[in-house]
Amino acid sequence: MLSVSGARGIVGKTMTPIVAATFAAAFGSHVRTLVGGRTPRLVVARDGRFGGESIARAVQGALAATGCDVVDLGVAMTPTVGLMIRALAADGGMVITASHNPIEWNGLKCLDGDGLAPPKEVAETIIARFKAADFSFAPPLEIGSITTDASGAQRHVARVLEVTKVAERVRARKLSVVLDSVNASGCEGGRLLLEALGCSTTHINGEMTGIFAHTPEPTAENLSGLAQTVRDMNGRAACGFAQDPDADRLAIVDENGRYIGEEFTLVLAALRMLELRGAGVLAANLSTSRMIDDVAARFPGSSVLRTAVGEANVVAALKPVRGLMGGEGNGGVIIPEVCWVRDSLSAMALVLDLLASRDEPLSVIVDALPRYAILKTKLDLVSIGGLAAVAPALAKMKAAFASERVSDVDGVRIDFNDGWVHLRASNTEPIARIIAEAPSRERAEQLVAACASAAGLSA
Repeated sequence: MLSVSGARGIVGKTMTPIVAATFAAAFGSHVRTLVGGRTPRLVVARDGRFGGESIARAVQGALAATGCDVVDLGVAMTPTVGLMIRALAADGGMVITASHNPIEWNGLKCLDGDGLAPPKEVAETIIARFKAADFSFAPPLEIGSITTDASGAQRHVARVLEVTKVAERVRARKLSVVLDSVNASGCEGGRLLLEALGCSTTHINGEMTGIFAHTPEPTAENLSGLAQTVRDMNGRAACGFAQDPDADRLAIVDENGRYIGEEFTLVLAALRMLELRGAGVLAANLSTSRMIDDVAARFPGSSVLRTAVGEANVVAALKPVRGLMGGEGNGGVIIPEVCWVRDSLSAMALVLDLLASRDEPLSVIVDALPRYAILKTKLDLVSIGGLAAVAPALAKMKAAFASERVSDVDGVRIDFNDGWVHLRASNTEPIARIIAEAPSRERAEQLVAACASAAGLSA
């Protein structure tokens, strides 16, 4: 899988140290063309999944061989890498991660000198270099150095607290929180943040073994252990948080152990940010719930920019207008002042501050928000004729609903008066997605069925 999100593959098959080194050499060569005659500095980290060290070593060696100095953060959250690029005045970085994918996957994610995912045209340049083996290695005396820096988690926590300014209010409430870090890169940073906020923390799957205790995508079916742990606390826990392996996404369980849905992470964080800062510009992708628009409407002068899926696209919308915050409905929250990457720590801080500012539990806050039914379905690309089948399906869907509001910024999204449906190919998995949102689950199911039928697919 090669896309704006980087490279992903099955370990030992399509993702090997040789593939990783080749991709890293393409990235390192690209960076060297940007900086001229000086030696670039690149930050490297991995998400902690078991076996990732062999990929990381290959990446570090290839980057150094192309003449880049490498700063190794070890196991670190993807947003921490973004933050450290800025803190160390580096020229970019690479994260060895497959994010929410199962443990048999691993991947490579590039970040630029601002600590953000490169735009589509830059990503395509790096991919073209990789495919063509278009890179050059440095002569012996110009090979880069490899050093280590273990301060990433502490710096990240400090920056979140500095930007959000929530520590005093949250500490005063002495909240109890359950955190599931899925045995990966969020373990240290998540624990340090909750300690700094004075929370009593029950940390499950909090050892950085790299062997996931459950399927890592933070969805309801995968977080039964977190939900049960919260329920077992009999109301003493204010909420439960779940990070994915590279800790750029956050899912939330309320005080009753109810999974409230990853769509609510951005909505709750945005609500608190708007309360703290006042009206501002937000950005979210086309597959994100309308709830973000409803929350923004409470603060006159606010607006929501809609983008293609992928944090690089969200950032591209936020940056020129100096937006307040952005994110995606997969539990990703971006606060530009912290870093240009989705960040579970920023999300946790804002949600906890929202709780600290009110005398009501999370379940009541959530139930007071506008509620829609959102249905997220997946189609295996092999079963529908491969990636080549997606473009004709999109064209059929666009023609069938030409009288409605149509966006083809990313796949095809159709907006109706009572809901929307979005069909697109995934950037990170060999699947197509059909996502629909409506006032009721029945209507969302109807929209998915209508989309699949119009596109000639079977949902």
